[in-house]
Amino acid sequence: QVQLVESGGGLVQPGGSLRLSCAASGRTFSSYIMGWFRQAPGKEREFVAAINRSGSITRYADSVKGRFTISRDNAKNTAYLQMNSLKSEDTAVYYCAADTAYGLEWHSASEYDYWGQGTQVTVSV
Repeated sequence: QVQLVESGGGLVQPGGSLRLSCAASGRTFSSYIMGWFRQAPGKEREFVAAINRSGSITRYADSVKGRFTISRDNAKNTAYLQMNSLKSEDTAVYYCAADTAYGLEWHSASEYDYWGQGTQVTVSV
């Protein structure tokens, strides 16, 4: 079992920034593809960003491209999501996820094997 714990969410004004962290258990973190997803009230969970095992390749949803940056520190067993220029539309519960298998479709929630509990991000004046 892989345990994932998100942190860093909160209330921020439009145009502001937040950095989310995802701490993973275990000693094989570097073998996981890591992803971030979000879910707003009344909406389906949507893909936000993903990063490969070494951190050399990243993918982003069009809605966050140019504003969000995913990264990882394998020595610390932690993935990050830096969120800049936040908009009210970014308000959601943000989840990190780990793909311990094949990692062929990074944008698909069904690809991921383990999920954190989520952290609330609210963008409002």
